[in-house]
Order: sequence, then C-alpha cells, then structure tokens
Amino acid sequence: MIFSRSNWIILGLAVLAAGVGGYWQRQAEAPPPSVPLVGQPAPALELRDIGGKMHDLASYRGHPVVLNFWASWCLPCREEMPALDRAQQRHGASGVTVIGVAMDQSAAVRAYLAAHPVSYPIVLGQLSHPSSAYRFGDSSDVLPYSVLIGADGRVMAQHAGPLDDARLRQWLAPRVD
Repeated sequence: MIFSRSNWIILGLAVLAAGVGGYWQRQAEAPPPSVPLVGQPAPALELRDIGGKMHDLASYRGHPVVLNFWASWCLPCREEMPALDRAQQRHGASGVTVIGVAMDQSAAVRAYLAAHPVSYPIVLGQLSHPSSAYRFGDSSDVLPYSVLIGADGRVMAQHAGPLDDARLRQWLAPRVD
C-alpha cells in the first residue's frame, strides 16, 4: 500500500503528538529537585525520639544543628553514621548537636540502634506527606539527606547523599563574621 502525502502528514503528526505526550507524562513523573532553603528560617520541627521524649528544634536555637534524615534500610545512611557520631563527639562540647531523623518504622530504628548505637539523638520523622525530610527541602525523597541549621535558626546548607568527615568539618568549622 502506498501512502498519499496527506496520510504521511497525519502519520507524522500522530507520532509527534505521541512523543510530546510521552515527554509531558515523563516530566510529571520525575521527582522535583530539592527545594533551596539556604538563608531561610528552618521550618518548625517537633518529633519524638524512640523513647517517646519530644524534641523541638526551636529548643536548640543559639547552637548549630545538623539534621540528618536517614533510614535503617539505607546503606549509605548507615555508612555515614560513624562520621556523624564523630562530629557529635568532636563538636558537642561547643554546642553543636547532630539530630538523626529516622524516616523509618520505629521497630526497625530500635533494632538498628540496639546493634549500632550513636551518641546523638534519634527522632522518628513524619513519613506521611509532607514528610519531615520534604519540609526541609528533600522534595525528591533522597536518603541520606542533611541540613545544617545555624545558631540563628536559619538553614546554612543542604546536602543530598552521604556526609563524610571532610564535609562535616567544613560545615562545623568556626565561622568568622
């Protein structure tokens, strides 16, 4: 069968429409990038730790805080925890606090911490939307995800992926203003 010119045009438009439709659908499914919060006041955060004690981010005002969003099933999260623990031990006396926000079920968090204790507080994040991590800029749900909050309560840095000793030293170095 030989196509006429009008049939070729119709076929071409149909292929083009399908391609554009597929592109739009793919864009709708793609996770949005992390929301930049640097320089903004940190969102309010009140969460319970695995013992049931409430932790309010506002109570840490006046001191830098590293919020680290993690989960027990996340291998990169587990691999970065010793660096976070060292940072807490190294800088805790000067008022810095690392807070682990577990984006996980409490039973899994308890089991993991029983085998791998840390010296910083672990709170249970809100998993339903908007999750605790999402509220702090992690709109693509990447774990681990960390946020540095300055003593003034403003977000100073955000990082998707594992933190290492070098980045933590950079984040927590004394600042000369």
